[in-house]
Amino acid sequence: MTRPAPETVESMADLRACIDAVDGELMALLAERLRYVDRAPVLKAREGISAAAPSRVRAVLDGVRVRAEALGVDPALAETLWRTMIETMIAREEQAIGKEGRDG
Repeated sequence: MTRPAPETVESMADLRACIDAVDGELMALLAERLRYVDRAPVLKAREGISAAAPSRVRAVLDGVRVRAEALGVDPALAETLWRTMIETMIAREEQAIGKEGRDG
């Protein structure tokens, strides 16, 4: 189902329903991202890359800020959200492969 444009929504009930729908899509995308991240320890261990891979983290965060700004989203907010997500996922990877390895 297609959602109405935000500026055309006429009631809080409808607005909340739209926000809930977007939240559902965001959660589905987060779950998909996590499935990819769950594959990373196998590949990182094989390639000798650390779970943290600082240069990759910086590149992801830089890209997030650029995309956020282009879409009219506060870059600091986007970076904070991604940083939290990345730190959580790195910790998950470190449980699987430890902290050793090169910057990837």
